[in-house]
Amino acid sequence: MAKAPNSTAGKDLPPEIVALSFEDALRELEDIVDRLESGNVNLDESIDIYTRGTHLKRHCESKLGDAKARIDKIIPDGNGGIATEPLDVE
Repeated sequence: MAKAPNSTAGKDLPPEIVALSFEDALRELEDIVDRLESGNVNLDESIDIYTRGTHLKRHCESKLGDAKARIDKIIPDGNGGIATEPLDVE
């Protein structure tokens, strides 16, 4: 059964992250991963950008959950027409 989207997921995120589009948040998250994997970031900065990365990850997951909840599956209605029902991808 598909989970309902958690519209409160972004409430404890910094406003500048909540304002990002999914694509911008994902792009920044990928940049953070690249920086951390490079090993060229000092410890304090690593902790700061890791924390931002966790916020970006939660924001992206929330955006995906919201999008998933809006997608419907098209099915035959039994009368020769079509109907929709929520898409269950689980």
